[in-house]
Amino acid sequence: MAGVQRETLTIGLLGAGDIRALAAELDLRPRKSLGQNFVHDANTVRRIVAGAGITADDHVLEVGPGLGSLTLALLEHGSTVVAIEKDSVLARRLPMTVAEHAPAAADRLAVRDQDVLTLQRAELDTAPTAVVANLPYNVAVPALLHLLSEFDSIRTVMVMVQLEVAERLAAEPGGKDYGVPSAKARFFGSVRRAGTVPPSVFWPVPRVNSGLVRIDRYDAPPWPVDDAFRRQVFALIDIAFAQRRKTIRNAFADWAGSGAQSAELLTAAGIDPTRRGETLSIADFVRLLQVSGAGGSARLDGGEAKLGPPHQPGGSAIARDSSSTNSAQDS
Repeated sequence: MAGVQRETLTIGLLGAGDIRALAAELDLRPRKSLGQNFVHDANTVRRIVAGAGITADDHVLEVGPGLGSLTLALLEHGSTVVAIEKDSVLARRLPMTVAEHAPAAADRLAVRDQDVLTLQRAELDTAPTAVVANLPYNVAVPALLHLLSEFDSIRTVMVMVQLEVAERLAAEPGGKDYGVPSAKARFFGSVRRAGTVPPSVFWPVPRVNSGLVRIDRYDAPPWPVDDAFRRQVFALIDIAFAQRRKTIRNAFADWAGSGAQSAELLTAAGIDPTRRGETLSIADFVRLLQVSGAGGSARLDGGEAKLGPPHQPGGSAIARDSSSTNSAQDS
């Protein structure tokens, strides 16, 4: 869909009064379990869309559109939008809100009433090129990893999440916030903080700041990106961070077969066996898997992340199931 030309729309975005009126109409009581805090500041949603760098050429996935503040800002940029909303009441109301505030853009919106973690590529008529969303704390990391795994067409991600989640996603190896989400997100692309958002732009007002995070998928991936390889890399990450206090020599001992074999593989990968998991970059985890000879031998046989031992001299790999997103919010 190259070179799409659309007239730039000036859309009346939702303000605090609009949000409260919609909530009253729907008898809406924001549900903490769904992380429902609705943005009512036009400058904030325009800032998010501008930071995403989307154009009329983009097919955007929006997760958790809520009452439609960010949806309208996305449509204002000329993009097509597929909104994934788990709350059936909100999913039914969103097309009407867009028709009221931006009737000329209504045909560029599709709404799916479902959990984003169940979304599969075959369900969408057009491959998404970007994810732009205000994600609740409890689903932020699993949703990001699922979408990046499921849709290799996604080139850009721009999300607003709780500040703690933003700091963990964008953390560098060795930092206090670096963990499973930091490493797994970098399997797909570069990750960086893109700003901070105060609680005052939300209703209800949350107790914490929010942060913006941008992920840009690698143009030329530096390692294999097939599902089997990714699952095994993610399983290694899970092993390393499940035992943060251990040296990686000891953390990988069961997987490698012994502490000595673990040290041998780590050394072959150019990694000091006395380091701890939180100092390893995604490139380190990839290199370890590759030197082990186990890459590509995984099969998916369930949801729990496990990894069979590497190829041993004169033997063969025994690969068990490993998950793409298990333990995504741990560490």
